[in-house]
Amino acid sequence: MKFDELYRKLDAGKFYIFSFEEAECLFPHEDPGSLKKSLYRFRKQGMIYNLKKGLYELSYPRELFIPDFYTAKRLYAPSYVSLETALSNYSIIPEVAMSVTSITSKPTRSFKNRHGLFTYRTVKKEAFCGYYVQKQNSFEYLIAEPEKALIDYFYFKKFDDKSYDIDEARMDRNMLAKLKRPKLNKYAKQFNLTLKEFYADI
Repeated sequence: MKFDELYRKLDAGKFYIFSFEEAECLFPHEDPGSLKKSLYRFRKQGMIYNLKKGLYELSYPRELFIPDFYTAKRLYAPSYVSLETALSNYSIIPEVAMSVTSITSKPTRSFKNRHGLFTYRTVKKEAFCGYYVQKQNSFEYLIAEPEKALIDYFYFKKFDDKSYDIDEARMDRNMLAKLKRPKLNKYAKQFNLTLKEFYADI
């Protein structure tokens, strides 16, 4: 298999991040062993980049802007962006998160690659909700609603036995006041939490 054949098919389907299984589907008549060798060769030549075992990113002939949130979705699924990353995205906390933090119903994981650190915290399946599809250019990913991101954050602060002072975290009280209390209560109950455990003036 030649690289231009791979690129042409990936570009046509917008598979700028692709798995080995997806490459197999694109080349059904290619021997799996031969396909692995081709991908290994392309990786060594700098044409594709290995995000994790079995997951690749096109890096030639042009560098593409692939949103980190989409990369997070492809690295580990099912997952949705939440916690500090989502709170920063909604301007509830001022800092830009140093890593992309996501919620998953699978075991906790973390991955590090040239895009940075991607961490995934586990919740029970009943609490894996409260997210929606967001689109950036042609890339779709899942992100928590602001209310769910906040409750996820509070839950893991309590789970990790850490303090959760909203002023210390420099949360924007004006942004907090805009959140929908019924949603906050609904998501809090999924973790057996109450809002007054964290703040009573919203």
